[in-house]
Amino acid sequence: MTDATSDPISLAHESDLPQAVVRGYWASVWNRLKYDYVTLFCLALIILIVLSAVFAPWLAPYDPEKSSMAYRLKPVGHDRYILGSDEQGRDILSRILYGGRVSLAMGILPVAFGTLIGGLFGIIAGYYGGKVNMIIMRTMDVFFAFPSVLLAVAISGSLGGGIQNQLASLTIVFIPPLCRVAETAASQVRNMDFVDAARASGASTFSILKDHVLITVISPVLVYASTLVSASILLASGLSFLGLGVSPPTPDWGLMLATLRQSIWVQPLVCAIPGIAILITSIAFNIVSDGLRVAMDVKS
Repeated sequence: MTDATSDPISLAHESDLPQAVVRGYWASVWNRLKYDYVTLFCLALIILIVLSAVFAPWLAPYDPEKSSMAYRLKPVGHDRYILGSDEQGRDILSRILYGGRVSLAMGILPVAFGTLIGGLFGIIAGYYGGKVNMIIMRTMDVFFAFPSVLLAVAISGSLGGGIQNQLASLTIVFIPPLCRVAETAASQVRNMDFVDAARASGASTFSILKDHVLITVISPVLVYASTLVSASILLASGLSFLGLGVSPPTPDWGLMLATLRQSIWVQPLVCAIPGIAILITSIAFNIVSDGLRVAMDVKS
C-alpha cells in the first residue's frame, strides 16, 4: 500500500487546501462592520459633520457673530443667506458650522471624561469587591436617584453658566452609568481562571488590571459610551436652550434654538434648522453606536 504522505500528487493537493484565517478581535469587529452599510453611511455623515465644524473658518461664508438688522429673518434660499438669517441678521449657515464645534465638543468630551473616570472607579470596585465596592457603588447610587436631565440642570444651575461648567456638569452625569457598566464587567472577570492564574504566577495587581481585566471591560464600556454621545448632545443643547450653557453671541445649536423661538411664526423653517442639525447628528450617533454594539458582540 502506498503511503499517502509520500505521494507527490497528495502533497501537491495539500498546498491547495484553504488555510484558516486567524483574525484579531478588532479585525473581526471591522470585518462585521464593513458590511453594515447603514452604519457606515451614518459614520461617514458624522465624519462630514465633524470636518465641517473643524474647517468652519474656511467654509463659513460670513462671520457668525456679525449682525445686520437690514437682513434680519431672511428666508431659506435668500440670495445672500442660503439658510436664511436670524433675528439679528446673522447668517444661519455660518452659525450652524461654528455651532457644531461647541455641540460636538459637548457631546464627545463629557462622555470621554466620564468613560475615563467612571471606568476607572468601576474597574476598581468590581475587581476589589467588598467594602471598596460598597463605598464606590453606593456613592454612584446617590446620583442614580435623580433623572439625568434634572441632575444636569441642577449641577449647571449651581455652578453657573459657561462652557467649562457645562462640561463639568455633563461629565458628572455620565460617570455613574459608565461606572456601573465597568463594575459589572470587572466583577464577572475577576474570578475567572486566567485572572487566578495571573495571581498565582505572582503578577502585580496593576499588571492584572491592565493586561487582563481592562481588555475584557473595555469592549462593553466603549459600546455603552458610544450610545451616550447622542444623549450628551441633546443634554448640552437643552442646557444651552435654558441659558445654562455657552453665553451669547457664541454660536451653539441649543442657544440658536432659544434665540430663534420668538421668531417661529415669522420664519418657521429658519427656526427649525438648528433643531434639524441636532436631530440628524443624534440619530447618526445612535445608529453608529447600535452598529458598533452588534459588531463588537463576539457571541453573535
